[in-house]
Amino acid sequence: MWLDRFSAHSTPSATPPPQGRSYSPAPRRPYLTPGAALPRSGTNPRSASLLSLASSASSTTDLITARIPNGSALRNQVYAAPPDDVPDPVQVLESIIGVPLKKKELEPGDEDGELSIIRPPGLVEDVDFDGLSLEAFLEADGGDLRTRHPTNTHIHSAQSIDEYDKEKDKFEDLHRSILACDEVLKSVETYLTGFQSDLGAVSAEIETLQSRSTSLNTKLENRRVVEKLLGPALEEFSISPAVVQKIAEGPIDEGWIEALAELEKRSKAIKAKSQEQRKIKAVEDLKPLLDDLTNKAVERIRDYLVAQIKAIRSPSINAQTIQQEAFAKYKELFAFLAKHQSQLAEEIIQAYINTMRWYYLHNFTRYRDALSKLKLHVIDKHDVLAHDDSNVKRGGSTILGSNRVPVAPHDAFSIGRRLDILKNPSKGALTSYVAEEDKSTHYLETPFRAFNLALIDNASFEYTFLNNFLSPSQSFHAISRNFYSIFSPTFSLAESLTRSLIDTTVDALGILLCVRLNQHFAFELQRRKVPAVEGYINATNMLLWPRFQIVMDLHCDSLRRATSSLPGRPAASSILTSSPASSQSTAPHPLTQRFANFMHGILALSSEAGDDEPVSNSLGRLRAEFEAYLTKLSKGIGDQRKRERFLENNYSLVATIVADADGKLAEEMKRHFGQLKDAFKT
Repeated sequence: MWLDRFSAHSTPSATPPPQGRSYSPAPRRPYLTPGAALPRSGTNPRSASLLSLASSASSTTDLITARIPNGSALRNQVYAAPPDDVPDPVQVLESIIGVPLKKKELEPGDEDGELSIIRPPGLVEDVDFDGLSLEAFLEADGGDLRTRHPTNTHIHSAQSIDEYDKEKDKFEDLHRSILACDEVLKSVETYLTGFQSDLGAVSAEIETLQSRSTSLNTKLENRRVVEKLLGPALEEFSISPAVVQKIAEGPIDEGWIEALAELEKRSKAIKAKSQEQRKIKAVEDLKPLLDDLTNKAVERIRDYLVAQIKAIRSPSINAQTIQQEAFAKYKELFAFLAKHQSQLAEEIIQAYINTMRWYYLHNFTRYRDALSKLKLHVIDKHDVLAHDDSNVKRGGSTILGSNRVPVAPHDAFSIGRRLDILKNPSKGALTSYVAEEDKSTHYLETPFRAFNLALIDNASFEYTFLNNFLSPSQSFHAISRNFYSIFSPTFSLAESLTRSLIDTTVDALGILLCVRLNQHFAFELQRRKVPAVEGYINATNMLLWPRFQIVMDLHCDSLRRATSSLPGRPAASSILTSSPASSQSTAPHPLTQRFANFMHGILALSSEAGDDEPVSNSLGRLRAEFEAYLTKLSKGIGDQRKRERFLENNYSLVATIVADADGKLAEEMKRHFGQLKDAFKT
């Protein structure tokens, strides 16, 4: 039928009209291909065909002439695929017609692969509408088309018209869908056009950035080359404003020391450059600034050191804290000052020496006064070996520096626990408070050790501090002179204390204990590497050894006088009431007990004595006087056997008491008295 022919050949997606066709009232627009721009002018051929089908009666001629013969030129055209959201017009027409459009298979001659639509049989090619529109033509009554138009071979039935009326809304929906598709395509075209322009702008910007990046890389490389060449030179002739501000206004701390080191480094570099023959503008400009900054640093160092020296004179201040926290911690300050202002550095050192001399003398004087309140045992001329104290009741303690008032008895010839003061060298010195509150009685070595131990500790610390703070600005001899200037009054005070302890005493064991303590102090000073105190140690030895020999001579004289007073015959009376001569007893003499204890104490203190010490000679003289006394005393016994028994018992007692003594001198004495005991035993 004619409607089938019309629907089959007017489908826009099946076979688009060729370029040369003129039946459509709308201008031709090319079909889109993938990637092609969307045209904006003209009317869509699909919408134009539907409009002419629905309302235009004048288009009958165009519709009649719109038949497209098979094998037309439309085969070679390229068709664009419809959008995804728009239905396929062929499918819409098939749904309207109700019959799928059949396509014949490819014929052997169709090499381009185009499908041709099968024409229905009995197609009416020329229809006369009598000037009516399509709708009026379809609605007109009057029989079928064959009777009205005898030339037609196909007659439309009333059923075909009713079907068209029913499918008219679908055609209108198809028309609206095509218009909506056009609008979507327009928006897509606008978006793509804007995107293309934006992409062009971005591409231009990227090219600009690439060119700028290349330029910056070139400049950076050039700058690195220049910086590598000029950096070290500029570093030598520049100083940071932060360093200047730190030295001029900042507090003196670790950061200030670092800034001072930076200033010193720049000053050396400028000085080295200024000594060259070349004249450098940067050196001439920077040198006055460095000189001013150096003077400012010297001024601040001077004020800082003077303030710390004044702080030492404050009441109850610990000088060692200031020395550690204020001086030794910032020892670079004095080195800088001594380098740039040597005279000012000497003046500050002299002020420090005067201050520390007063500090140590003041504190050790107070300590000496506290030690003078200790109670000491009195061992005087009445405590010699051969002195007869049977009729004299005496005590043995007094307060240092006061009149000798007997307080308590003591054993002046036994070493006892007095040896513990040498066995416990780690025991600290007495404090002033403890010394003032102590009510017990001590021997002379107790205040001697306390005072000298405190003196050695403070002297070691002071010498170490001076050696650390003043070197390398001062030489070793200069540091030793400064140290002696500080401690010379304190050393004199210590010597006067030692002299007051030993001048009137006959305590040989106490004096020898002081000698051994002094030797221990000397060894400790050698371990601490403090040679500057060696003079004081030698001076103390010069006080102790002569006094020890004097006391030993007093004991020898007492034995000599006792021997000379003994009778040479058995009938003579003895000067000692307890003498065995009167009772003809062979028991050891009381003097032997005292002599043996005394000798044991000296041998215990001389276990490590050298051959050059006077102990051996003094002890040899004392032993000879004791043997002479026993020999003459034994002559008062008439019986020869009792006389020999008496001598054997006395020598055996001495050998027994000194048996646990160690050392070279002790071995000699033990061997000697052992031989005497064995001689009289046979």
